[in-house]
Amino acid sequence: MIRPIDPRMNGSGMADIKKGLAGVVVDTTAISKVNPETNSLLYRGYPVQELAASCSVEQVAWLLWHGELPTDDELTAFEADERTQRALPAELKTVIDGLPTSAHPMDVVRTAVSVIGALDPDAEDSSRESNLAKSVRLFAMLPAVVAYDQRRRHGEDLVPPRDDLDYARNFLWMTFGEEPDDVDADVFRISMVLYAEHSFNASTFTARVVTSTLADLYSAVTAAVGALKGPLHGGANEAVMRIFDEIGSPDAVDEWLDDALAQKRKIMGFGHRVYKHGDSRVPTMKAALDWLVAKHEAHGVAELYERLEAAMLERKNIRPNLDYPSGPAYALLGFDTWTFTPLFVAARVVGWTAHVMEQLESNALIRPLSEYVGPDERHVDAAPIGLSAAS
Repeated sequence: MIRPIDPRMNGSGMADIKKGLAGVVVDTTAISKVNPETNSLLYRGYPVQELAASCSVEQVAWLLWHGELPTDDELTAFEADERTQRALPAELKTVIDGLPTSAHPMDVVRTAVSVIGALDPDAEDSSRESNLAKSVRLFAMLPAVVAYDQRRRHGEDLVPPRDDLDYARNFLWMTFGEEPDDVDADVFRISMVLYAEHSFNASTFTARVVTSTLADLYSAVTAAVGALKGPLHGGANEAVMRIFDEIGSPDAVDEWLDDALAQKRKIMGFGHRVYKHGDSRVPTMKAALDWLVAKHEAHGVAELYERLEAAMLERKNIRPNLDYPSGPAYALLGFDTWTFTPLFVAARVVGWTAHVMEQLESNALIRPLSEYVGPDERHVDAAPIGLSAAS
């Protein structure tokens, strides 16, 4: 009798393991993709560099949630709705104030998402209409969370939001207490657009796994925040700036890199699982960083950036990813280094929630298999105790 071949097995009789799910296609999505022919990241078909050049953060959020860019009337109504929800609820401020300033800001953001969910009487309603309302609420409120958390660590008071400023300008206003100039506002807008979505990355996939269990949207986003905290994912933008601080000056790049490679350290901000010819978002963010360098005359930062990039390409043939230019850009904007990943959260919550809603449209529980490599079956060599002994 010929036994059918198990498609999970390779020629050795073991399961064909795909560590990290590398190369595994687990579902379809209409939200974003990397076009290998043009090396462009597409949001609903639009190259992200075009969106960053021409669209507000609000327009891109609408696009990711609805599939099309908003009309003028749709955008006006959406902006009005979002601006009414920007303020930090008193209950949430109390919770944030109770957290130690020694806690990582990502811990604060993760807690904040849970509290926002706990305050929502419709948290368990997973209809598209309700989830869209939750998505707008998180999009509107997370800037206040991130901004206030940075301020409180410096002993500064909460800055209330303004309803006469767009998303990017209001975010900077709440963080620094002064209205940003055009350079700062545009650089920040560009970074939020570039970070808004990136297909089935680790945090997005986490959100979809949680959603597949039919847990609520806030649970999915809370889990995604946890995934994003890791230095192999969102935490990389923080790590880039710490590397810059560690190197110190452009002249120290070669010696620092020699030592780092000898220790087999992972150089954060370089390489990407998806891009094989360089992250398509980098040129746009690098141009934005250059505007800040010129404004602040931060030429040492630019030289260090370029020397490390060139050295990594020469020695390892590895190009930078988006975290590489965004780290120093956020530093020049005035954000604390450990606030960088919460900024990523504020942008990526748009993509996460778009994926939550897409997952629910054709849901299947995400539950992969594993290949067991532990001991063979064995038995406890002891007499039964408790109720087991009586039976």
